[in-house]
Order: sequence, then structure tokens, then C-alpha cells
Amino acid sequence: MNEFHATVEGVDVDTRHWIGGERVASATTFDSVSPIDESVIARVSAGTEAEVNAAVAAARAAFPAWAAMPVEERSAILRRVADLVDERVEQLAVVETRDNGSLLRSHRRGVMPRVAMNFRYFADYAQEQLAHPDMEVRDHRERITYDPAGVVAIITPWNAPLMLATWRIGPALASGNTVVVKPPEWAPLTASLLADIMHDAGVPAGVFNVVQGTGAQAGAPLTAHPGINRLCFTGSVPTAGVIAAAAAPNIVPLSFELGGKSPLVVFDDADLDLAVDIAVEQFDNAGQVCLKGSRLIVEQSIADEFTRRVVDKASTLVQGDPRDEATDVSALIHRRHFDTTAGFVERAIADGAQPILGGGPNGDLGGLFFAPTILTGATPGSEILTEEVFGPVLTLETFETEEQAVDLANNTRFGLAATLVTGDPVRAERVSNSLDAGTVWVNCFFVRDLGAPFGGNGKSGIGREGGIWSFDFYTNVKNSVFSPAGWTADGKEN
Repeated sequence: MNEFHATVEGVDVDTRHWIGGERVASATTFDSVSPIDESVIARVSAGTEAEVNAAVAAARAAFPAWAAMPVEERSAILRRVADLVDERVEQLAVVETRDNGSLLRSHRRGVMPRVAMNFRYFADYAQEQLAHPDMEVRDHRERITYDPAGVVAIITPWNAPLMLATWRIGPALASGNTVVVKPPEWAPLTASLLADIMHDAGVPAGVFNVVQGTGAQAGAPLTAHPGINRLCFTGSVPTAGVIAAAAAPNIVPLSFELGGKSPLVVFDDADLDLAVDIAVEQFDNAGQVCLKGSRLIVEQSIADEFTRRVVDKASTLVQGDPRDEATDVSALIHRRHFDTTAGFVERAIADGAQPILGGGPNGDLGGLFFAPTILTGATPGSEILTEEVFGPVLTLETFETEEQAVDLANNTRFGLAATLVTGDPVRAERVSNSLDAGTVWVNCFFVRDLGAPFGGNGKSGIGREGGIWSFDFYTNVKNSVFSPAGWTADGKEN
């Protein structure tokens, strides 16, 4: 490893910024630390206002030609990006696993193929579905067009950095915008690999830019930059408030996804095998998943059996090195986040909650490995039931009536997702309509088409993305009305 290059799991990573189609170094660096063993795996260029200004300038200079490019040509370039992602799945997977600690098997089989899908889907969508036919309105011609907005700033999270970045990069580029990405300082490396892929696929210089750095040094000047036309952020509610305040003077449209405190509601007529499987699935990625159903809300009559079966199954989860195919639960992302997670659990137990599984660090592994934990008996309205832990920590509450179940499920300032398991289709319709969430899963979990809307209510965010909702955000929708007579094609009055 030298100052601006690292070899991670055998893959060379250039850790400089990518601005205007060139690698750009900064005078200072920051360390990328692997959560697997807390070792420094790369030194990364630390961007400041100067690099942000250069990236925005490059994006603005590249915008007119990219926006004017026929959509068929833009889509063809983005399909080449997708093809190269497919070819480099293994490289992307091993680097991201080392960088953020997520399971290698998940990256190989699901996460990185989804990255390619993000580009391919939105490339196809832009080409095939954004061309609206003219309408006839009182003998006039009315045409709806989607004009690219300009420069899009995308600030990405560390729990699935490449996949969640490209979920927004894909439609932003497909609709004709240029992009400046600020990757997470806790997992920055795959953004640099994506820059290589963009270059190799023929994305013109300045269309895609990466500024590495911390939130304070690189993120702050990006969010306040007057040259930004759209701003996307995934992260915490407090940080979102800071970003919104910084962007407000520029009147920039925002798309925020801010996490959740999602319920998993299990009724006594549920398929218990299914319910238990879904409950244990919430420990995926060490609980560092925004959609995770961290609040188990179970009908009293089946609570004992459900609890026993969930604890039994969760006890079989293997925690350890995410590069091992046998591992089910890995480490938390960073020492600071580990301490935050431990603090939530310690305060809950001090307040009267009882751990029926886990309850603290995994003593056999040390480091950043926090044991899968289930707490019961938490005080109603307490922190552990209302605030997002973002770790392998579930709580369990019981109810006796459907009304109580809905009240418990909605007793949060968040509203990202909810899951319910029931054998009664009428109840499924009724309860799903009552849940305050952007996505509701009934007898399933984590299933969503890229054309469906995604986003949250309340403190879970602002706006929706996916399918046409993405293009509504990343474009300025225009309605042009043409008179059938009175003007010739050259604009002169008859």
C-alpha cells in the first residue's frame, strides 16, 4: 500500500478522487479501516471544498453534451457499465467485503449483480418508457417531456455503499444528468472501482465524478454548493437536518432515505415457520439494514412458542469472518458504531429489558463482533423501542388485539417499512392499509421490483424513488402545448 494505491484482497484500488475523467490527489488522506480486524487497508484522498468545486465544475461542463446525447446512446453506455460490473463482480465483492464487513457470499450472489441491474434497468426504462406520445387536447397538441435537471449530488451510506449509490446513479445518468458522488468515509473503496468501470465503459469525462472525504470536509461543501440541481442522501436524521439546512438557500430538491424502526407483526394464524424465518433474517448484515424489522410484535397466544423457536434458530447463526462461506453474521462497521450499539443495549437492560439471546459483544471473537441479541420486557416508549440501533438487536413485544398490534407497529417517528405475517387474507388487507410505512410486506420480506416506489414516511425520509418516481425526481417535467394553426414550422406567424 502506498499513499494513493492499495491492494485489497488482490485487487488494486486507486484511492484518489475521480474528477473530470482524471485521478486527482489531495494533500491529505484518511484511513479506510476494515471492520473484520480493524486494520488499515487503504489511505484515501481526503477531499475539501477545492475538490468539490472542481468536481461540480467538471459535471456542469459535461452536462450539455450528455443531456443532448440521444437516449439510445446514453442507454447503450450504461448497459456497457452493467456488463463490466458483471465481469468484475468478484473484484467488487471482495473489496467491499474487506471494506465494510458484509458477507462475501451476499456480495457475490446478490449485491453486486443488483449493482449491474441498477444500471441496466434504468437504461432500459429511459429508452423505452420516457417517450410519451402527444395527446390531443381541444384540437391542440400536448407533449410531456422529461428534461434532465443538471448536476446531481449523491451522498452514500456505508452499509451497502455501491449498491445504494448506483440505485441513484443509474437513473440520474440515464435521464441525462451528470453526477458527483461523495462515498462514505467508513467504506469508500468500491466507489473508486466504479470510476474505473465508468471510464472503461466510455462514460464521457465529467459525467461521473467521485470526491472522497469526510462529511465535514467534503460532504458539507457539496451539500451547500450552488451548482447542484438535485441532492440525494442516505443516512441519519440529524445529518439530514444539517444537509437540508445547507441546501435550503439554493432551493435544491432533496431525496432523503433516513432509516427506520420497522415492525414485524405476527398474528396467531400465521405460518410460524415462515414467521420465524423472517424474524431471524433480520440479523442479516449484522442488522445494519435500513429496512430491518427490528421490532418483533407477536400475538400473546403464540408468543411463547414463537419466542422459543426464534431463539433456537437464531442461536445457530454463525458469527465470524465475512469471507467465510459459513458465516451468517459479521462485525459492525466501525468502533464508534460498535460502542453506540452496545450503549443502546446496556441502557435498555439497565431500564429493565431482559436479553433472551445475546446481549453484548461476542466474547469469543472480540473486535467489532456484537452477538445477535433479542430483548424482551422493554419499557413502553423507551429508547430501545423507538430509536434506530442499526445493529443485530431485536426487541419483542406482545399484543392481544389487532388494534393493539397496529398501535404498537405505528408507535414510532419512523415509517420506512413494515412486515406482517397472517393466514387471514382479509386481515392482511385491513392491517396493511393501517400501517404507516412506505413499504409493507405481507407474508414475505425484502421483495421489491425496481419499478416500484421506495421511500419512507415521517422521519424515514423525503420522497420516493424507483421507476417513474426516480425520473420524476431527476428531471424537470415539461408540458408543451402546440396550436394546430397560426404558426409555421419555422416559428413565423401565418
